[in-house]
Amino acid sequence: MKIVPDTSAVVDGRVSERVESDGEVEVLVPEAVVGELESQANDGLDTGWEGLEELQRLAELADEGAAEVRYVGRRTKPSEATGAHEGDIDALIRDVAEEQGATLLTSDVVQSEVAKAKGIDVEYVEPRVRGSGELVIEEFFDDQTMSVHLKTGTKPKAKRGAIGEMHYQTIDETVSDEAQLKEWADDIEETARTHPEGFFELSEPGMSIVQFRDYRIAVARPPFADGIEITAVRPIVKTDLDDYEFADELRDRLQERQRGVLISGSPGAGKSTFAQAVAEFLTDSDYAVKTMEKPRDLQVGPDITQYTALDGDMAKTADSLLLVRPDYTIYDEVRKTKDFGVFADMRLAGVGMVGVVHATRAIDALQRLVGRVELGMIPQVVDTVVYIEDGRVDTVYDVTTEVKVPEGLTAEDLARPVIQVADFETGRPEYEIYTFNRQVITVPLGDAGGSEESSVGRLARQEIEREIRSIARGHVEVELQGQNRAVVYVEEDDISYVIGKGGGRISDVEDRLGIDIDVRTHDEKPGSGSAGGGAGGASGARGAGGAQSSEGIVVTPEVTSRHVVVRMDEHVGETVEIRADGEYLFTATVGRGGDIQVSRGSAIADELEQAIDRKQQITVHPA
Repeated sequence: MKIVPDTSAVVDGRVSERVESDGEVEVLVPEAVVGELESQANDGLDTGWEGLEELQRLAELADEGAAEVRYVGRRTKPSEATGAHEGDIDALIRDVAEEQGATLLTSDVVQSEVAKAKGIDVEYVEPRVRGSGELVIEEFFDDQTMSVHLKTGTKPKAKRGAIGEMHYQTIDETVSDEAQLKEWADDIEETARTHPEGFFELSEPGMSIVQFRDYRIAVARPPFADGIEITAVRPIVKTDLDDYEFADELRDRLQERQRGVLISGSPGAGKSTFAQAVAEFLTDSDYAVKTMEKPRDLQVGPDITQYTALDGDMAKTADSLLLVRPDYTIYDEVRKTKDFGVFADMRLAGVGMVGVVHATRAIDALQRLVGRVELGMIPQVVDTVVYIEDGRVDTVYDVTTEVKVPEGLTAEDLARPVIQVADFETGRPEYEIYTFNRQVITVPLGDAGGSEESSVGRLARQEIEREIRSIARGHVEVELQGQNRAVVYVEEDDISYVIGKGGGRISDVEDRLGIDIDVRTHDEKPGSGSAGGGAGGASGARGAGGAQSSEGIVVTPEVTSRHVVVRMDEHVGETVEIRADGEYLFTATVGRGGDIQVSRGSAIADELEQAIDRKQQITVHPA
């Protein structure tokens, strides 16, 4: 009997099985099969190596006289090899079977049906079931295990405990060897590939991410990783909205109309668990709910369709969802600038959006939108922020916008659109976000006392100092004496220059800032006995700034024909201070392009360029 096996039969080991069971078999192996197996092995695919092992077994059987093995046909051309999924290689294999008058042996049902349609003698054998069908590392999990971490040459570890009290601990004293981990990794991947409850989220050379039942498993291999590593994660708690504080109020808020919600918290705080509870509640409330996840690991009911990145791009997923028109979409996780753009686009299209965001404070979640979404549009994109800590709702913010004079400023002509962030429970405003002197700032609103200098007072002092430094040549110090009055101390030689003819120059500054400013010399500052004392005060201020500069990020500004540019790619949307040798220069917000641009010719740019010329260390600090 003459048989021509295709690639599927060789990979499954069905050819050697046939020889051993029937005997007197002539095996004609198409060169196209050899080429495909070689290509798969070069790509690091197990199927390629398994197929080559089967060819070696056939060679051994031939040496023993159990079968005659010949290689026939031609190798595939590069153009044909790239068309494997379109049937080019399968067609070559069918042609070989037809030319040789042999029986085509295949485990590919489509190949079998096409061969029958063309009148070729074909024998179809069921594909071999790969993997154990179960999760081989499930034994490492117990009721309090959130994740298991296995790596070649290390002891198995796990994160165990209640939410908010997780501990990373060794769970087995036996060091994992490479052979054991390879066996487990292969079994996990094959089980996910063949089991109806498993699928691949990502499959790249060196890295696979699979979802099997409620486990998300990442398998890393060399050369991508320095050893085989398996990380398996699963949720350990499933909740509903009634389990959380403010449940009734949040239900009413979500049902009132479609909302833009950010669920924030640190890693492991329980953000996704809360998002699942929100999704289930919305579904039970007769809303059409979908999810956008990469990977898909939210544990939600069958009524909620879970989408991943379409062709690797969440923007394409969003385009598809806009055609489906869900009432609410759960976006897990909103991380990169593009994610925030997709979230905003869908929300402004009228879809209720619930996004999961990493943040260490509730206000940080909202600030991540600054620079990524037009400031005035933020309350339309996000009107509710929920901060989760240790598995519970810690803070809920209501986000609105209002045209008003920002808190702490008094001049009526300083009125502008202000984003108010209020405590959901008490209704008390806790933050204001607005544009001040072309900078986006977030100001905490506290009680009188120490908090005033850290928020509005600090901002006012910095802006006054910046304005006066653009005029004065010597050292400048600012002392606030209330919400709308300040004293500025300058060098004696600078007094007349800062005040200007008839007080015109300082009046212009007062009008711009809405603050009354009294200009004095350093000698007049309380505690300064002489001009030398004033200079000593200046030196002390620089010393404090220098100490702080050690905590900042050292940068090298680029001077172009029109701008002085500070690159801050990893801090888009953040408000920062620029300092030279620890001394404050100005405050700015990092733009969408990941940089701060200061127009040359401005007072700020002149100071920055002078600092660069003096080879001072330029540092960036959180504002």
